Amino acid sequence: MGNRHAVYKKNIWINFCLLLFWILLGLSLRFTNLAAKPPWADEWATLVFSLGNSFKTVPLEQIISLDTILQPVTIDNTIKSRDVILHLMDESTHPPFYFLLTHWWLKLFPSLSALVSLWQARSLSALLGVLAIPATFGLTYLWRSCIVTSQIAAALMAVSPYGIYLAQEARHYTLAILWIIASLACAIATIKHLQKKSLPPIAIIWLWIVVNSLAVATHYFFVLSLIAQIIVLSGFWLQEANGKGTKYALALLSSHRWRRVGIAILGTFIGCLGWIWAWKTIPDDRLTEWVYQDNALGGEFFAPIPRLLGWIVTMLMMVPIQNVPAWVIVVSVAIVLPILGWLAIATIKNFYSNTGDRLLNIVVWYLLASVSLILGFTYIFDRDLTLAARFQFFYFPSVLLAIATVFAQLWRKSSQSSQTKFLVPKTLVILTLLLGCCGSISIVSNLAYQKPDRPDLVVPVIADAQRDNPEIPTVIATVHKTHEQTGEIMGLAWEWQKLNPENSNPPQFLLLHKEADDDVPTRNLNRHIEELSRPVDVWVVNFSAAVKLESQNCAVDEKFNRLKASGYRYRLYHCY
Repeated sequence: MGNRHAVYKKNIWINFCLLLFWILLGLSLRFTNLAAKPPWADEWATLVFSLGNSFKTVPLEQIISLDTILQPVTIDNTIKSRDVILHLMDESTHPPFYFLLTHWWLKLFPSLSALVSLWQARSLSALLGVLAIPATFGLTYLWRSCIVTSQIAAALMAVSPYGIYLAQEARHYTLAILWIIASLACAIATIKHLQKKSLPPIAIIWLWIVVNSLAVATHYFFVLSLIAQIIVLSGFWLQEANGKGTKYALALLSSHRWRRVGIAILGTFIGCLGWIWAWKTIPDDRLTEWVYQDNALGGEFFAPIPRLLGWIVTMLMMVPIQNVPAWVIVVSVAIVLPILGWLAIATIKNFYSNTGDRLLNIVVWYLLASVSLILGFTYIFDRDLTLAARFQFFYFPSVLLAIATVFAQLWRKSSQSSQTKFLVPKTLVILTLLLGCCGSISIVSNLAYQKPDRPDLVVPVIADAQRDNPEIPTVIATVHKTHEQTGEIMGLAWEWQKLNPENSNPPQFLLLHKEADDDVPTRNLNRHIEELSRPVDVWVVNFSAAVKLESQNCAVDEKFNRLKASGYRYRLYHCY
């Protein structure tokens, strides 16, 4: 008896150390080069609103200095939490919970400069991403009661390239993922009680309601997770009532245990009602119009499907695909494709041979429901939710749980057999984790999942042109529609200050607002250039209107004409 107890304690210690290793590995990956990449438009929104500032303080229709364009990211300790909510609800499309957390988080750090620290802002998201590792372990153990499955799920979360990508964004996705894990835990605990025909504890029901309400206050897309959970519960209810008639099925819903499920659904609806109403007050918002796609028959009709599969693959593995020679991409893909095919075959075989596993079905149904919702919005409502990888966060944990189940079974088969051929399935698990690490290192090295905006590629070009004529002032002009364009220009100012800390001869900026009439920015640009002293260099950046500066004696510089970088299209005019 003593030996068995010693072995039990030893196993607990080994598993604790292994989980700690995954946490430390995930921590090191998420915090490596955390502030190396420049912030992009969405992150600028986090920085500005979390500080309690407003984009509206940036003047439009006038030439402004570098300090003025960066004013919304200056620290003001007198600003209160209510300012965060007021500006966010007035200017953005997101609920405030994460922005409030970031506001309080930034107040924990001493201000080393007048401007906000990018590392500090991103560190909250990175830390929440680390917390997802033990949370995934706990969710998996609650679900399967299998330590092997739980360890593999934690390992997959630790090295997931997709998880690293989200964790290094100053955005709300890692917090939303934690809410999803907590909500799924409540759903699984409730379903386990339903399976046993016992009453789900009211504490779980209330916790479920609170988690769901806070999750919707973090990101509106959590509603998709709620819909997927309702689909799973409906499937479980139909399965329990199968073959017993409609009368029995309806009577089942009125039973005490299913009433508790109804309380959870009703409580969640009430808890989320205010945020859903706030979301409904943002019709046809220009900040989200880019997801509206016409999926008419044509060459792009089937594009969302492989794009969606691609995002799912990156949740498990990735290779360097950006800023590398073509041969590196070819070799990397040649290595990944056979392993991916092997993984797909093993997964399909596993699910096919375990169709009666009701616990496994919970996650599979949730995953299938989530993917169906994504494709439904894309093809039925013309809202292409496959365009951005970040939109897939709400089913990310379920992908890891499903694959961890497959890997755990392969691992047990390898461990239970002394034959060499059975070591092959274990190799698949190890290779997937190694490719996950490779993908994560690629991301922190900026060789994959680069930021959508790359001002770090644009500013050196502008500085290079300025060195040819250092005495000539520089103006950067853009068309303004929403604070997204303000953020893009703030990125250039931020990068300029980083590249040139002495701030010698900084450029000036001109944001010209555009509504429906494309000619207004064109005319206003000419008017402002006419008022400037000559000579002056004018960079038009992301200018989504016609540029007609010939009348102002401006000529395009062919060396700096039609230049492109991620998030930017720009050219230089010399005006005399």
